[in-house]
Amino acid sequence: MIILVFRWLLMLVVILTTKTYFGTAKRSPRLSPIDPLLMKGKKVYVTPSGFETFFYNQTLDHFNYKPESYATFQQRYIINSKWWGGANKSAPILAYLGAEGPIDLDVAGVGFLIENAPRFKALVVYLEHRFYGESNPLGSKGGPDSIEAMEESVNNKTIRGYFNSAQALADYAELLLHIKEKLHAHNSPVIVIGGSYGGMLASWFRLKYPHITLGALASSAPILYFDDITPQDGYFSTVTKDFKEASENCYTTIKQSWDEVDRVASMPNGLLILSQKFKTCSPLNNALELKDYLKNMYAHAAQYNAPPKYPTTRICEGVDGASSNATTDILDRVFAGVVAYNSPLGSTCYINMEESDDQTSIGWSWQACSEMGSPIGITSNVSMFQRSPYDANENIRNCMENFGVMPRPHWATTYYGGQDIRMILSRFGSNIIFSNGLRDPYSSGGVLEDISQNIIALKTTNGSHCLDIQISQETDPEWLVKQRKDEVKIINRWFRKYYRSLHLLKQ
Repeated sequence: MIILVFRWLLMLVVILTTKTYFGTAKRSPRLSPIDPLLMKGKKVYVTPSGFETFFYNQTLDHFNYKPESYATFQQRYIINSKWWGGANKSAPILAYLGAEGPIDLDVAGVGFLIENAPRFKALVVYLEHRFYGESNPLGSKGGPDSIEAMEESVNNKTIRGYFNSAQALADYAELLLHIKEKLHAHNSPVIVIGGSYGGMLASWFRLKYPHITLGALASSAPILYFDDITPQDGYFSTVTKDFKEASENCYTTIKQSWDEVDRVASMPNGLLILSQKFKTCSPLNNALELKDYLKNMYAHAAQYNAPPKYPTTRICEGVDGASSNATTDILDRVFAGVVAYNSPLGSTCYINMEESDDQTSIGWSWQACSEMGSPIGITSNVSMFQRSPYDANENIRNCMENFGVMPRPHWATTYYGGQDIRMILSRFGSNIIFSNGLRDPYSSGGVLEDISQNIIALKTTNGSHCLDIQISQETDPEWLVKQRKDEVKIINRWFRKYYRSLHLLKQ
């Protein structure tokens, strides 16, 4: 029996509540490893021949002995044992650490585990992050995509206290030990793999639970985008660089367009003019709505700037094509870029301002306020964007307004580290691959240089967000193929060393 998992594009989930968390303008760029736009209009199938879904009776609170700490919830995990060599051969386990969303999209879009399982004769496991998908302590309430339970969770002052990365890592530790115990796979080495926030979790898991995992592949993990370790301009400076490399004319047009939007908006009926020019799906209320949409569109295109289509190139081809017509003005050229990027929407309207909430936007708003906030801003004069510095006071106001909590901007570095990372990790860290594509704006907060012989940075000049762990394509360029091969070689080296040690211990 085929299990049909209705997994629509995250960004287009039906609105089930009138409350919007933070609004489009105040949201940090998404950390999702898979480009949500790639899944538009698609459904994800989990077949019985490959995958089995299980639920583990997970502990709600791993770190206290309060009465509520003994509560449990059902945590979902999905296993593919097709290629596993078995416990009697101590065959390895490749474990994907879920992040800020239901696990279904990762099962469908993250190909690194399935594609390499036959080579390693590995068991493949996907673990869902607490509070997302069907792993919410309040229940799924409508299916893995439903936002009802997430809404209740982040607004419940008792339950949301258990919604954090440390508890999630403890979940993964307990669940992996459970799986090994259940399969009698005590000597099977575990490699944890994650992308974006999940990549951060993978690297932190290796540091916090080295007795459970042999190593970690952390793809596009911005573990240094906290405190003042990474300049706040890092993200949008990379977006600017991506567009400037795609087309100097495109970069200049976008850079000049912001003042032009403001100028037209200030005219009588200016907002109506802009609404008509950009074919918005609803009338603009102010110029900021349009500018935020365009800013987020450019950021999204740069972050997921993957071959063979390369969204930044597609936008710039639209801008440059319109620029060749002497009758077009700056805003006409920018709109041509919007059309090139959003062409599947059709000619009725191209810009939808009414972005709906989904599990990721709601859950990540809480996580960003409580511990995972990255200080992303724009101060550089060479940026193609208008100046918009990160405002810590505004962030505090937003968090207080939405959740009634003060952010803890220093907690991530206090608990996981980050300052002086080279000196510290070279002393005690090992077996971590930090992979990044330099066209990914989040690479500005990633580890880009080797820390030691066993903490390795693999970077590609043209790579984008989490591209290395996604399903491989025949059109993949050679540099991407090589990056994946290098990752496999390193992991294979870890395995060889492990099995040699295991053999010696058994003698």
